Amino acid sequence: MFSASAASANLEAVTGDLLNLAARAQQYYVKPAGMGGGGNSFSGLSADASGIAKLTPKATNDNGTYSVKTAGTASKVVLKGIGNQDGDGNGTNCTVEIEVFADSLATTIVDR
Repeated sequence: MFSASAASANLEAVTGDLLNLAARAQQYYVKPAGMGGGGNSFSGLSADASGIAKLTPKATNDNGTYSVKTAGTASKVVLKGIGNQDGDGNGTNCTVEIEVFADSLATTIVDR
């Protein structure tokens, strides 16, 4: 029972962290390019360490590891978080993805 509770808490924490990163991505989108932002585009958020570094100085914390899953385009970027708990016992830690648009978000739980 404790394990299920810990896994559920981890999934919620990873989702919360991703929502925070999504807000930062939206801030990046609206910030002028001359000030280090995207200038109304997510295209500067590449799917590598430099892409996530534009949103956070540490891509890993006590909850999990975060990355840019799909490089940003003019209209969206996809972020991914992998937790440190395997809630459903399938051998894969909880995984959440969030599609970030200029004015909305779409969250998907890939694995519990």
